[in-house]
Amino acid sequence: MKDFNIAILGCGTVGSGVAKILLDINDDISKKSGVNINLKKIVELNPQEVSKEKNIPLNLFCGNGKQLTKEEANNYINEIIQSDDIDLVVETIGGSSQYILDIVKKILQSKKHLVTANKALLALQGKDIYNTAIENNASLGFEAAVCGAIPIIKSIKESFTGDEILSISGILNGTSNYILSKMTEENLNFNEALKLAQDKGFAESDPTLDINGGDAGHKLIILIKLAFGLDVKYENLNIEGIESINKLDLDFANEIDCNIKLICHTEKRNNDIFASVRPMLVKRDNFLSQINGATNAVQVINKYSGKHILIGKGAGSLETASSIVADIVYISRYSPRSFFNYVDNKNFNLIGAESYLSPYNIIFETEDIPGITGLITTAIGNQKINIDTVGHNKHDKSKAVFSIATMACMLNQIHKAIQEIKTRGPKILLKEPKIMPILY
Repeated sequence: MKDFNIAILGCGTVGSGVAKILLDINDDISKKSGVNINLKKIVELNPQEVSKEKNIPLNLFCGNGKQLTKEEANNYINEIIQSDDIDLVVETIGGSSQYILDIVKKILQSKKHLVTANKALLALQGKDIYNTAIENNASLGFEAAVCGAIPIIKSIKESFTGDEILSISGILNGTSNYILSKMTEENLNFNEALKLAQDKGFAESDPTLDINGGDAGHKLIILIKLAFGLDVKYENLNIEGIESINKLDLDFANEIDCNIKLICHTEKRNNDIFASVRPMLVKRDNFLSQINGATNAVQVINKYSGKHILIGKGAGSLETASSIVADIVYISRYSPRSFFNYVDNKNFNLIGAESYLSPYNIIFETEDIPGITGLITTAIGNQKINIDTVGHNKHDKSKAVFSIATMACMLNQIHKAIQEIKTRGPKILLKEPKIMPILY
């Protein structure tokens, strides 16, 4: 069998997992590939620490195992890119800087295949990277960029190519799901649940992108491109995080038999594509409501084959690394015919949340005065919104808090109703109402 040589750039959590799998089951994956897969080079700033922790031979690291400066690491990266002895490069440095983009493009321009888990880079610079790969007849693998070990990328790129995707929805961020699960199961507040997630290693010391929806947004942008051929700019995607979720929200969700989850959702309606990342009240008979902890889950609905559900580990060293190794095996087996041809569809329009039809739950905090519920329900009715349920009124000193669940309506109808309430009683609303979609 011919040799197929691999280099890894960055040997942190994911990169070290890739190295471990390539070394542990080398014979098996080589048989599956039909070539001898060889891990030849690793570029890592602190190789001795990684070698000791993961039992990776020091001679595989550039610099013979000594600590590298950033300049030295960059020189070794350039040597790998220029080397005729490397067939595929695994990029697990991470980040979306111009420096990383330049490295990725240079790898592809050198006719080398690339496998990456870099969701932020693909979400923000995907079109440029896809085009560079195609122009240079190089394969690009990125299964690990979305949902770790779950094969959602291959499902869309390969398994569903004989069908038409109508919608994708799911839990794509394990950290936020862990936090919401603990808030629900153990009656913790947000900060308590976040601290627990950090202590357990599910959340970074800076969890911003996980809790503000940014990480999930990056993943959804990649799926939208694959499913519908639409390039969505990050700043145009409707993204809301979970930072403002509190116990009261969970109580009102429970009243209507729901759990709160951070849901990524995109669907096609004629030539319109709707997409959002936001907390939703998920009905308990929907399987997504029962996905707890750091688990990820994705539901794809197709025109001909119907509903498909994928559930699994969305993060972790070996879980994510297994997807990278799967890409390596696929590319080594089928290259150069394995490069990714993406669809570029300019006929679709991204529509905003205001025009999306959905049931909603609205939490009102008002003055505690007689007739307040009637005034608010009347304003909602005036916008031709049907009300499903009115929650229990929770009195607290001089204020009242209650929720109203609507039937399917437009978000802009709800905003008009709120404006009418403010006009009729400028001091009635003590806070801006909290509006969350309901997912059946």
